[in-house]
Amino acid sequence: MKILLLGSGGRESAFAWKISQSPLCTELFIAPGNAGTDAYGTNVNIQVTDFHGIKTFVLENSISLVVVGPEEPLVKGIHDYFLSDEHLKDIPVIGPNQEGAQLEGSKNFSKAFMRRHYIPTAASASFTKHSLNDGLAYLETHKVPVVLKADGLAAGKGVLICQTVEEAQAELIEMLDGKFGEASSTVVIEEFLEGIELSVFVLTDGHSYKILPEAKDYKRVGEGDTGLNTGGMGSISPVPFADSVFMQKVENDIIKPTIGGLKIDKIHYKGFIFIGLMNVKGEPFVIEYNVRMGDPETESVIPRIESDFVDLLLGVANENLHEKELVISNKTAATVMLVSSGYPGQYMKDKVITGLENLRGSHVFHAGTTLHEGQVRTAGGRVLAVTALGDTMFDAVQQAVADAGRVYYDGRYFRADIGFDLL
Repeated sequence: MKILLLGSGGRESAFAWKISQSPLCTELFIAPGNAGTDAYGTNVNIQVTDFHGIKTFVLENSISLVVVGPEEPLVKGIHDYFLSDEHLKDIPVIGPNQEGAQLEGSKNFSKAFMRRHYIPTAASASFTKHSLNDGLAYLETHKVPVVLKADGLAAGKGVLICQTVEEAQAELIEMLDGKFGEASSTVVIEEFLEGIELSVFVLTDGHSYKILPEAKDYKRVGEGDTGLNTGGMGSISPVPFADSVFMQKVENDIIKPTIGGLKIDKIHYKGFIFIGLMNVKGEPFVIEYNVRMGDPETESVIPRIESDFVDLLLGVANENLHEKELVISNKTAATVMLVSSGYPGQYMKDKVITGLENLRGSHVFHAGTTLHEGQVRTAGGRVLAVTALGDTMFDAVQQAVADAGRVYYDGRYFRADIGFDLL
């Protein structure tokens, strides 16, 4: 079968690598892809939100399955676009419809969903420009630190943790005044949960589900978890504190009510659910839902899946996921993200990358790269994800860090302490 994968980051590189290994896939296309994805298939110069361009390509190339990597086309309704088109409606799309995508597209929607279905999460309230004074008064009585979240998609930048009431009030005014554009026209004020974060991934056909390997990612740019928040500087899978007791709580208290809640609300959800959790003294609380796989967590999760990934995706498409087998490796995966100087602020671009052939025990997944005149060059803040599998976390981290050091470009930076807090 011919498969079209939408996206251009490290997550899509990991997907492409895994999909290309399946005997069920005869041809793989990646739109738009990057300098690394063409090793697994054919890059196509179509943007992920160009629905008309995607339609034309799908029909002209007899595509049998569309896998959506990033959230934006899902929130904008690509699944609905296929279902409403006479020529596309029978071509499966892996990713929820527009209503289901609101779990990520609107913090307010997801919070209401969690309250409605008794899913443990931080207490919260939502405010708009019209209720600004109510929001300011609400903050007066709120304990600090307090979390402010832009309701809509804000490229991972719409969450602020404020240490004082005065800071929170000033930020609320700025956010409702357009600090994050339309995304912060509604702001969710949320209690701050103290604990350790964890990412749990679920694949569902709308009825049954499979729990994929969990992961922990590292957001801060600096070693020792210091500095600005980023899209992710690395990840580890599995997570030592996510033992069978904790994961049973996650399944019973969060995953089952989530899948059940989608059914009750008549949201037919087919795809990935990424549940951002906080482990608070052994109890799981949902921080947020995402409607796709995480990045860089995917680069640690996918290498641990030993089953045929395409067969699992077909289980979603054909609504017989319960018949499929999910086999997970016992090895630990460690991912180290190489970024550009200046990231997550203004960063350097178009720097020649060398040493990719020098990796000795890791796999490299391209994230922000492009091919120019035969040279692989940097094209994003996060450039490459180096992933190693090891019998122990120490072995995996040591190998990934060593191999990250074997790649070079001007302004290269990476954290060498990924996973140290878990060792």
